Amino acid sequence: MESRHEKTATLAWAFALTLWVGVTFFVAQMVVFGIASWLIRQFQWGVNLTVAETVCMVFSYALALVVMIIVPKKLYSMKVTRDSLGLRGMPTWADILLSPIGYILSLIASIAVMMIIKVIAPGINWNETQDVGFNSVITSGDRMVAFVALVILAPVTEELIFRGFLYGKLRSRLSAIPAIILVSVLFGVLHGQWNVGIIVGLMSVFMCLAREITGTIYAGILLHMIRNGVAFYVLYVMGGASSFGAAIPLLLPFLV
Repeated sequence: MESRHEKTATLAWAFALTLWVGVTFFVAQMVVFGIASWLIRQFQWGVNLTVAETVCMVFSYALALVVMIIVPKKLYSMKVTRDSLGLRGMPTWADILLSPIGYILSLIASIAVMMIIKVIAPGINWNETQDVGFNSVITSGDRMVAFVALVILAPVTEELIFRGFLYGKLRSRLSAIPAIILVSVLFGVLHGQWNVGIIVGLMSVFMCLAREITGTIYAGILLHMIRNGVAFYVLYVMGGASSFGAAIPLLLPFLV
């Protein structure tokens, strides 16, 4: 049984790791997008903005994952394995079936929480959508690039970082509930808006639970893809928020 000192040390470690992941994730995006912006201006490259944003997103997520793994490994001999990342084996039918169930349950939870918060904090604008870039999506080619970035790459890389690396490490020293809370709060905060943060934080809870049930992040990746796929369809296929009316607060704040 852990002493009070050991529990305090464990909590301090958990908060420090969570902060490390959050800062690394944010700084990596600032660095990659900043360098790309400077290069485009310096050499006056006439690049397609959709393609540029996709490349920057991929590089920033990859950089974040590499840095957040390598630095603790070098300084503290923190080992990272496929199992600790939730990549054991291959996706199963359980993962495939669990993802739509998790999506539906998270949607129901979002509706309930949104109704409660509307009463408690009526000032939150639930209709505000998240600016994820890709504002220049016009052609079918641009739309395909945006689809790959937002519906495939973002879910895979974000699940590796949050429900893979972070949750796996936290869960090795914490029970499920505090690990889920830390990961989900951070995931919500990093999305930068109250309405988006609250709903994606709830989404994170269900993706963490999926990892608890299956031991892998595959169901979480598929759930994340479903969420982003619905939002992508609304924004870039149906033509925006007006197509879905009152359902928009629940459907749109899920990209990335």
